[in-house]
Amino acid sequence: MTKVAVVPRWEWRGFGHGVAAAEERFAAVEPEREEESDETYVLSDRSDASVKIRAGTMDVKHLEQVDEAGLEQWKPVLKASFPIAGSDVPTVLRALEAGVPALDRAEYGADELIAEVVRPDPALRAVGVHKRRRHYTIGGCMAELSDIRVDDATTRTVAIESTDSKAVLAVLAELGLDSHLNVNVPRGLKSLTDFGAPRYAVIDVGTNSVKFHVGARRGDDWEAIVDRAEVTRLGEGLDATGALGDAPIRRTVEAIAAMVEEAGRAGVVEIVAVGTAGLRAATNSSAFIDALRERTGLEIEVIPGEDEARYAYLATRSSLHLGTGSLAVFDTGGGSTQFTFGRGDEVEEQFSVEVGAVRLTERFGLDGKVDTATLDAALDAIAGGLARLDGRARPDRLAGMGGAVTNLAAVKHGLETYDPAVVHGTVLDLAEVERQIEHYRTEDADERRATVGLQPKRAEVILAGACIVRTVLTKLGCDSFVVSDRGLRHGLLVEQFGR
Repeated sequence: MTKVAVVPRWEWRGFGHGVAAAEERFAAVEPEREEESDETYVLSDRSDASVKIRAGTMDVKHLEQVDEAGLEQWKPVLKASFPIAGSDVPTVLRALEAGVPALDRAEYGADELIAEVVRPDPALRAVGVHKRRRHYTIGGCMAELSDIRVDDATTRTVAIESTDSKAVLAVLAELGLDSHLNVNVPRGLKSLTDFGAPRYAVIDVGTNSVKFHVGARRGDDWEAIVDRAEVTRLGEGLDATGALGDAPIRRTVEAIAAMVEEAGRAGVVEIVAVGTAGLRAATNSSAFIDALRERTGLEIEVIPGEDEARYAYLATRSSLHLGTGSLAVFDTGGGSTQFTFGRGDEVEEQFSVEVGAVRLTERFGLDGKVDTATLDAALDAIAGGLARLDGRARPDRLAGMGGAVTNLAAVKHGLETYDPAVVHGTVLDLAEVERQIEHYRTEDADERRATVGLQPKRAEVILAGACIVRTVLTKLGCDSFVVSDRGLRHGLLVEQFGR
């Protein structure tokens, strides 16, 4: 048996379409060498340790540390030729965070290890992997462009490695890969084989808040790992100036940077970010996009309002049992409100109107106490903005989502701590909405913050949001609607990362 020491290196790896930006650079350079291999990886649903069998050798590496830029440093804990000693098997299993069963052999061949130790443990899976690797040296770093096949599933991956982390970061920037998450081979293989519930993240940048969702895919179902929103008021002052302010840009970028870091810690395989009404409307949205790219490396897509509406409908249909009749779904935001009309799973019409809580709050001073005349003027303006709803037939079911809607539901239930399981599926009637409107009308923002169930940062815009909800109900002739805690981010998750 021979054991070989390996020097730890800082590593970055990307999978799938995210590495396309680098392929042109590799195509222009002759690889230093090419090789094909058949390997066996042992995957664990408890650990992302690198445990593989290649060319008759057991190679085990443990993730030693992750630096601030997300680069990973791996420490070799075992590199031994088969058969390996029975005393080395616990080292393999500890790396995988698996239990150590009774071991009957003094030494194990590769087939014996898989058959007698790996397969009996449901938390482990042995995966045969065929690799075609091309090796390069770029910027003093080892670079590798590989095609990987597992059964009928294939993907492409790029790796950059060096003992110098700064050199790795420089090469990533040169190749246009610095905007992508670092996904190690075990995590990438688990995503490719649908083992261990791969995780994906969506960041939804709205006019008033940024919503962050991490979901784990389990077959055709999704488990929420992280689902939260942070009010950053990116659109503060937008209605008056037509542009995003420096301070709103800075605080929103910093909030997203924290989310990107959290996604990395949560083991996310891929992340997608979208912007909505505020970024569509701002004359300087490119300033925000550039600032976000520079701070985080993340590319954000500004999507049309029609796509917002479609994602909202998809999220609602996938999570609420609303029957097969006609369904209308509305999604209130800081800068706009989206509508989708359909029947069952079929979308018949979708559109977005520029009626949002932030704009109305600034226009009518709804962040503080207002008299009934001001309230009536705001309601008249909302009615005009929602004129596209006039004359429509009453839908069989009406569903609403967005920050205003979920906060109205949380206040109805008196939730000291927000509970999506309670909010999702809540029925809000017109009387409750009007009760809350009157409550907020007579209080300033500081007084509203004492309302149990109301997110403190929503205190300024909740009155405007409630007025939009009231107008939607009256325009569509509905006495009530069902609340969805799901939204754009959930629909986007299903469409982008579903099967």
